[in-house]
Amino acid sequence: MENLTDEDLEIPPCKYEYLDHTADIQLHAWGETLQEAFEQVAMAMFAYMTEIDKVEIKQSYDIEAQADDLMGLLFHFLDELLFMFCAEPYLIAKKVKILEFDTVNFKIKARAYGEEFIIGKHPQGADVKAITYSAMQILDRPEADRPEVFVIVDI
Repeated sequence: MENLTDEDLEIPPCKYEYLDHTADIQLHAWGETLQEAFEQVAMAMFAYMTEIDKVEIKQSYDIEAQADDLMGLLFHFLDELLFMFCAEPYLIAKKVKILEFDTVNFKIKARAYGEEFIIGKHPQGADVKAITYSAMQILDRPEADRPEVFVIVDI
């Protein structure tokens, strides 16, 4: 096991839900900041793929994403995490922490904490095939109570 700190092992509270959508699922997440809303929508995606309480934090994996705009950044951020799950190291994350969140140059550096997905240990939920731009929304207005994101994933 990697040298993980107590902070690495802390799990943030759940701030997401699933909304019905024809043939796909819409992830809706929120947070105190837009960065937290992005982290929460990533957690929503992983929690839809398995029972997240069965996942242990045994390792971490760093990803980077960049784009030309904020919607593209959200798309590429989730796409990188999905790739991490579907290819080596096959990591299912229990926690995702954004380390650098640049909304001017549209870059993210993040760390996913979890373990290798193992059928039998981790119940298989829905198979997320792809992230989509369909009906994607990022709501971060000063008059709003909280930043929110909506993402439809292809299952």
